[in-house]
Amino acid sequence: MKKVIRAVLIVLLVLVIAAGAFLAWLTVTEYKPGETEEVSVISQGKTKAVSQDSINIVSWNIGYCGLGKNESFVMDGGSGSGKPQSREVMTSYYDGIEKTLAAQNADICILQEVDSDSYRSYNLNEVSSLQNDLDAPDSAYALNYSCRFVPYPWPPMGKVNCGILTLSDYEVDEAERISLPCPFKWPLRIANLKRCLLVSRIKLEDTDKELVIVNLHLEAYDDGEGKAAQTAELIDLLAEEYDKGNYVIAGGDFNQSFPGSLDAWPIIDDETWMPGVLDDSALPEGWSFASDIETPSCRLLNKPYDSENQTNQYYVIDGFIISPNVEVTSVKTIDAGFEYSDHNPVSLSVKLD
Repeated sequence: MKKVIRAVLIVLLVLVIAAGAFLAWLTVTEYKPGETEEVSVISQGKTKAVSQDSINIVSWNIGYCGLGKNESFVMDGGSGSGKPQSREVMTSYYDGIEKTLAAQNADICILQEVDSDSYRSYNLNEVSSLQNDLDAPDSAYALNYSCRFVPYPWPPMGKVNCGILTLSDYEVDEAERISLPCPFKWPLRIANLKRCLLVSRIKLEDTDKELVIVNLHLEAYDDGEGKAAQTAELIDLLAEEYDKGNYVIAGGDFNQSFPGSLDAWPIIDDETWMPGVLDDSALPEGWSFASDIETPSCRLLNKPYDSENQTNQYYVIDGFIISPNVEVTSVKTIDAGFEYSDHNPVSLSVKLD
C-alpha cells in the first residue's frame, strides 16, 4: 500500500510541476501589445479618390472562417471546440465569405475575427488570402488575440493569432492599433483576447480633414464591466477625432445590443449568453448609432444552425457609430443566412456633410 501511495504522490507531483511549467511558459510568452502601436499599411497602389457624396462600408465578424452553419461552440452552450471538423469545411466557409464580400463591392470593409495563423482555422492566413482574393488596394491588420497555446475548451484551441482587418479602396495614409482595457486578471488574461481599436486615416482632397475609420471588436465573455470600459474609451477617442474636424465612423462587433433591437429580437433564455446593451445617452450630442434591427446580425452558437428552428437566439450587436458631420443614407444587414459565419454582414452608405 505504501508503494501505491508513493507512486500516486509522485505522479501528482509530476503533474503539478508540468502544469506549473506550462503556466510559466504561457506567462513568459504572453502577448503584451503597447498602448498605441503603428500598423503597417499594405498598399497595392490602385486606390481611388474619395467621393464624399457616397461612401459604402461593410462590417462583418467572419468568425475566423470557422463558425458557419454547421458549428456550435461550448462558450455559447454548444458542444463544439471552435474548430470545424475538416479543412474542407473551413475552406467552404472562407469561399462563401470571400464571395459574399466581393458581391457587396464596398469601398471599405472592416472585418473582425480574421485569423493569420491559427490551429483552429488550419493555419490558413486569412489576412493575405482576403487581401489578394478581394484585390484590396490598401489594408491594415491589428492583432487582438495571440497565444502560443490556448488550453481550453476541449479539445484545446491551441495556437491562435487573430485580429481585425480593414480593407480600403481609398488610400490609407496611416493606421494605428490602440489597446483597450482588459477586464481579465492573471492567469485568465494570459490566454485571452487583448482587445483593441484599429484606426485608419484617409486624407480627403482639397481639405485638411480626414475620414477616420475605426474597426472594433469589443469584449464578449466578461461580466459587463469590460464592455462598458471599452465602450467609454471608444467614445472618448471618437469625440477627440471629431473635435479635430474629422469625419468619424466606428464599426464592428460591439457585443452589445443596439437600441431597439431587444424588442425585435428578445432574449429567449436568460441562462444563455447575453450581450450588453447600448444606450443613446452614452453618445455625445449629435452622434448616432447606425444599425438595422429588421434582420439579426448574430446568432447564438449553442447548436448548429437551422433556420426553421423556432428556438434560435438572435441578436443585433453589429453596426456603427457615426459623427454629426456624417449623414447615413442607408444601413442594412445582409441576410447571409449564417451560412458561413455566426454573424451577418452589415452594409452602411453615407455621405460627408
